[in-house]
Amino acid sequence: MNDQSAIDSALSRGVVEVIGEDELRKLLAGGKPLRLKMGFDPTAPDIHFGHVVGLRKLRQFQDMGHTVVLIIADWTARIGDPSGQSVTRPMLTAEQVKANAETYLVQFFKVVDKARTEVRWQSEWFADFSLTDVVELTSRFTVAQFLAREDFSERFKNQKPIAITEFLYPLLQAYDSVMVKADVEFGGTDQKFNLLVGRDLQGMMAQRPQNCLLVPILPGTDGVRKMSKSLNNYIGVDEPPADMYGKTMSLPDELVGTFFELLTDVPDSEVASIKATIEAGATNPMDLKKRLARTLVMTFYDEATADESQANFERTVQAGQAPEDVPEVSLPPLADRQGKRLSAFLVDAGLAGSGADAKRLIEQRAVSLDGTVLESNITSDGLTEGVLKVGKRQFARLIEAVEP
Repeated sequence: MNDQSAIDSALSRGVVEVIGEDELRKLLAGGKPLRLKMGFDPTAPDIHFGHVVGLRKLRQFQDMGHTVVLIIADWTARIGDPSGQSVTRPMLTAEQVKANAETYLVQFFKVVDKARTEVRWQSEWFADFSLTDVVELTSRFTVAQFLAREDFSERFKNQKPIAITEFLYPLLQAYDSVMVKADVEFGGTDQKFNLLVGRDLQGMMAQRPQNCLLVPILPGTDGVRKMSKSLNNYIGVDEPPADMYGKTMSLPDELVGTFFELLTDVPDSEVASIKATIEAGATNPMDLKKRLARTLVMTFYDEATADESQANFERTVQAGQAPEDVPEVSLPPLADRQGKRLSAFLVDAGLAGSGADAKRLIEQRAVSLDGTVLESNITSDGLTEGVLKVGKRQFARLIEAVEP
């Protein structure tokens, strides 16, 4: 538990900042198991690689003998952003939260050791929270303190609305730390303010203030914005292996080293070499991406599945061939698809997530039938039997429906 090299690694790789680092090092070296808090708003049912950055850090501390305390934020998830300024913080019903959390936990334990995890729901302590409790909690902080938070200050400066309920979010998250007696709280750099509020509140309530460990925000597949399901630039831990592999292969070259660093156990020296060779243009990034994609699929599946995913990518994307096992899609009767837009057919067949996505793919000439690109003016009654390719990785074998 108190091995110095393990402590150094835990506090450096994939870590942006440790608040109270000297104290935390002493605690880790002391050999006493610590309570490691991380909270999740189950705003979506799936975990993506952006979440995995923090989860891997939790697992690293677990392997040193410490206990993870996972907070299912079933109350703060209902706050969302009532002003509508944030696409990543929708308001949810209790039923939505529960359904999301159930799926979330299954995926969470693909990374974190379930046997060394304590799962807590905010409703354990907030279900009976009274108005008196709320007033007492809010009285401990000022509006000026909260306007120091970057997203609040930015919206205030631009005269965009900030709902009073939004100020409750960091207070409730801070109160979680008090209730579970957290020794260390983990979060992304965008959570720094909230983690510090928890640290302050613990001190006010006669507890040792938690140390805070901030991990980097993983960029999405677009290489620009943070990874987020709502931004459709994510790679999910529960995705089909072929999709996980293919999405990884679509990463910008400059992100390959970062993904190796934050999502794999490749040694630090090798990660540094990977970053240097990519920056210098001394290697073919495709080879490194294949290694990364294979490693990630192996992490969440197994070696045989990783090999199969790589073979599928090389066959379908690099060689432009159809997969060996192409799902069949029955064409509706001709009368039912007469004049129907091709984009509508793609959505109905599950080959595009929305009409807008389908139109974009068609405009990008990314939809073809037996190798012939389908133009935007084609309607679905012009479709015939054959292999339909949508984007780089989606295939379907169109067959005529058998008339009754």
